[in-house]
Amino acid sequence: MKNSTTNVFNYHGHGYSPDTGSCPGIQDFQELVLSYYYEHGRDMAWRHTSDPYQILVSEIMLQQTQVERVTIKFPEFIKAFPDFAALAHASLENVLSVWQGMGYNRRAVSLQKCAVKVMTEYNGLLPADSDILGTFPGIGSATASSIGAFAFNMPVVFIETNIRRVFIHFFFPYSATVHDAEILPLVEQTLYRTNPRIWYWALMDLGSALKKTCENPNRRSAHYTKQSPFEGSDREIRGSILKILLKEHFMEEGELIIRLAEDHRRITRILRTLESEGFIQRRGDGYCLTD
Repeated sequence: MKNSTTNVFNYHGHGYSPDTGSCPGIQDFQELVLSYYYEHGRDMAWRHTSDPYQILVSEIMLQQTQVERVTIKFPEFIKAFPDFAALAHASLENVLSVWQGMGYNRRAVSLQKCAVKVMTEYNGLLPADSDILGTFPGIGSATASSIGAFAFNMPVVFIETNIRRVFIHFFFPYSATVHDAEILPLVEQTLYRTNPRIWYWALMDLGSALKKTCENPNRRSAHYTKQSPFEGSDREIRGSILKILLKEHFMEEGELIIRLAEDHRRITRILRTLESEGFIQRRGDGYCLTD
């Protein structure tokens, strides 16, 4: 078969039947995906290591942030906190300061909690078990599996947004709605067990390319949801509060409300939430970052 880029995007699973779930063209599909990767695969810092710590950091960063942004922040974070011990013993203020610009700051807190858990419960070694990893703070089943694949080259089966896009495009071209339950058996059948790490890199790169070359197949996923706008959202206000406290170290609640120029009831609610989540603590009439 020809392995041109054009053929990659025009290919559909030969002989695949959504009704039976059988996939007779497994080898063709694997060759197609891998050949695309070897020709067009993306070069990323976290693909040059199998260090479980660095893989954990990259996977949590990539959960809700564009690759281009992670490419910038990942080396900064690793330089500041080179291993589990360094991150576990850092102050929350330092962690959030380095994390600035990534958004979804609770991921930074979860990441540090993971580091503490590794140091206190696993002798500084990340467990090579997806079920155990799935119990770590901020790590769901998909992230746990991706860490298993990229850190330990385990033949795990999982779906994330780019993987979902590939399988919907290639195997469900005429389906209006596709459920993950229909995709998972295909992910397992087509898994390149010789090297799962490279296989999932290849799927993700191809899925990213598909988004740019055709109408997003994920819009036909039963699990598709459009992300709400960031501007004016609670997420934006949360980030602004943390940014202010990182710079000022302490600010009275009334001054925070004036600085943010938002309804005081909304600001108060968000402050209480940040406090309950462990980001900030109240001191007298104001707030500071948690020690």
